[in-house]
Amino acid sequence: MASPRYPLKQLLPYGALGLPLAALGLPLTVFLPPFYAAMPGLNTAIVGIMIFAARLFDVLTDPVIGTLSDRTTARAGRRRPYIALGTPILMIAAWFLFVPGPSASAAYLLLWSVVAYLGWTLIYLPYTTMGAEMSADYDERSRITAWREGFFVLGTMVAILVPAGVSKMADGQAAGLEAIAWFLIVALPVAVAWFLWAVPEPAGQASKIRWKDSAKLLAANQPFRKLLLAYLLNGAANGLPAALFLFFVQAILGADQATAGLFLVVYFLSAVAGLPVWFWIGRAWSKHRLWCASMAMVAAVFIFTVTLSDSTYGYVGYTLICVLGGSCLGVDQATAASIQADVIDEDTAAGGDGRAGLYFGLWGMATKLAFTLAIGIAYPVLWLAGFDAGADNDATARWTLIALYGLVPVIIKIGVIWMMWDFPLDRNRHARLQNALSRADGQRQSA
Repeated sequence: MASPRYPLKQLLPYGALGLPLAALGLPLTVFLPPFYAAMPGLNTAIVGIMIFAARLFDVLTDPVIGTLSDRTTARAGRRRPYIALGTPILMIAAWFLFVPGPSASAAYLLLWSVVAYLGWTLIYLPYTTMGAEMSADYDERSRITAWREGFFVLGTMVAILVPAGVSKMADGQAAGLEAIAWFLIVALPVAVAWFLWAVPEPAGQASKIRWKDSAKLLAANQPFRKLLLAYLLNGAANGLPAALFLFFVQAILGADQATAGLFLVVYFLSAVAGLPVWFWIGRAWSKHRLWCASMAMVAAVFIFTVTLSDSTYGYVGYTLICVLGGSCLGVDQATAASIQADVIDEDTAAGGDGRAGLYFGLWGMATKLAFTLAIGIAYPVLWLAGFDAGADNDATARWTLIALYGLVPVIIKIGVIWMMWDFPLDRNRHARLQNALSRADGQRQSA
C-alpha cells in the first residue's frame, strides 16, 4: 500500500491550522486558572472544580464526535464539516472566556469553558484524524505529525509572546488574555479557510460497523489498549507541570510574570530545535523506542526541579531544565500521535475499516481526562496544604507544590516507559501489516 510523499503546499496549510489552536491551548491550561483564581469570590479550589467539571463534559464529547464523523456521508467529506462548524463556536467562547467582566462567577467560568472545549473538539478531533488518514506509510505519518506538532509549538510561543508584549504596554494579565482572544478571532478563520481549500480529505467510506461489533474489535486490539493507558498516564505527567507552572516559578523560583514568559520561550524554542534532531536520531528506530527515549530524558532532567529555589542556581538550573526537557516536547507529542495512526491499521486488518475518528476520539478522551485529573486533583491538594497564590507560603505548602510539579510526573513517566518499551507494533510488524492490507485491497479491486 504505497503512499505518496505529501508536498509542502499541502503540509503547510495542514500544519498551520495547529497554530491558532495551540495559541488557545496553553492559556486555557496555564494562564487562565490562576487568572480566575485571583478574582473576587474565587480561589484555587473553586477554579479547579469548575475546570474539572467542564473537562468531564469535554471528555465525553470526543468519542461521540469521533464516531459521528466516521459515520458522516456529507458531500464535503466526513471530517471537514465538523471543522467548519466548530470554528465560530470556538471564536465566540474564546472571547467570553478570556475577556470576563469583573463580576465573573464560577458558573460563568464553567459555562464558557464547556462551550470552548466543545468548539475545540469539533475542530481538533477531525483535524488530527485526517492527519492519520493522509498516509499509510510508517515514516510519512511521522513527517505529517511532525509538521502539525511543529506548528503547535509555534502557536504556543505566540500564546506566550503576545500576552507578554501586550501586558507590558497595557493593564497587566487581563490585557494579555484579551490579546490572545483577538488573535484567535482573526487567525482561526483564516487558517481554517486555507486548510479546507488546500488540503483534500483522504478518500474513505463511512463506517457501517454495528456498535456491538465495534466494541469487540476495540477490546481485541491489544496495541490500542496498551497505548491508550500509556497515553492517559503520559498526559497526566505532562498536565501536572503545565497546570502548576506559574505557581512553581513564582512561589519557588521567585520569578515575575515576564521571567516566567522567558522560561516558556526557552522551553518551546528548544522544542522547535529538538524535533528534527530527534527524528534524525530515530530514523532506524521503532517509534515506541524513540518515544521511550524522549520520556527517559525528560525524567532524568526534570527530577532536578526538586532542588531548585529562589537563587541564581535556581534560575540557571531551571533554564537548563527548560532547554533539555523542552527539546523532547515535540517528539513526545508527534511520536505518540504517529503510533496512534499505526494502531488503527490493526483495527482495519481485523475488519474495522473507517473508524479512525472513534480511535482518535478515545485517545482525545484519555488526554483530556489526564489534564482534568491533573487540575482537579492538584489544585484542591494545594489548597488543603495551605498554598495561597501570591502570598508567602510555609514549608508544607511549598513542598507539596514541588512534589506535584516535579516528583510525581517523573514517577509517572518511568511507569509509561516500562509499559511501552516492548510495545508489540514495531516497524517490522507494521510493514507486514501494510503488506497484508495491500493484498486485501488488491483482491477487493480485482473481484
